[in-house]
Amino acid sequence: MARQTALITGANKGIGFAIARQLAERGFLVWLGCRDEKRGELAAQMLRDLGHDAQSIVLNVVDDGSVCAAAEKIGREVTSLDVLVNNAGMHFGYPPPASEEPIDQMRAMLDVNALGPVRVTQAFLPLLREAERARIVMMSSGLGSIEGTADMTSENWTVGFAGYCASKAALNMFMLKLAKDLMNEGIKVNAADPGLTATDLTGHMGERTPTQAAAIAVQLATLDALGPTGGFFHDGTSSTLVRHPW
Repeated sequence: MARQTALITGANKGIGFAIARQLAERGFLVWLGCRDEKRGELAAQMLRDLGHDAQSIVLNVVDDGSVCAAAEKIGREVTSLDVLVNNAGMHFGYPPPASEEPIDQMRAMLDVNALGPVRVTQAFLPLLREAERARIVMMSSGLGSIEGTADMTSENWTVGFAGYCASKAALNMFMLKLAKDLMNEGIKVNAADPGLTATDLTGHMGERTPTQAAAIAVQLATLDALGPTGGFFHDGTSSTLVRHPW
């Protein structure tokens, strides 16, 4: 059986790096997609120093040329891609209320957090289709849950971040549409909520570590043939799949 390969976007640090490490520990050849070439190579070297097979590649999820170039380069190195984890994401820190949040910031978050994963997925579909059972994971957020946000007793109700939350809700919809489109090809597509994790993105708020947060993505990336598709999951405190409210 050919060695399995995985691409993780935004993988030079935080949850993305933890996902890359955990997949590498399972024997995957991992490609670390990063905007910054030097940081990406440093992260890949850290994994190689641990004895893993890791490569970095420049990949900016909002740049069509960058995404296509990355797909072409990886396509010259491997015959198929078994796993794609769309992890890259961003926000602008604490925003004003939705009635005052800058539209240009909302647009940027939608491009990175929602359209970026679609852009990358479309570019890598030819390689994913060559795999025996490809898996696509969208790194979403509990803040993208409309049901959770509508509950006035929930923590989501008190959170601002309208643009960020909307971008993750949009990502969940794109995930469902892709899951439906690719179901008959045996490609499973799911969304993961890693929980509030102490990373640069969150200002190191949250009790979860990147290692803990990465577990749900790795679980979805390695589903067997009986695993779900088109789901939104959070692992909670166990290794079982727990469905997140839409």
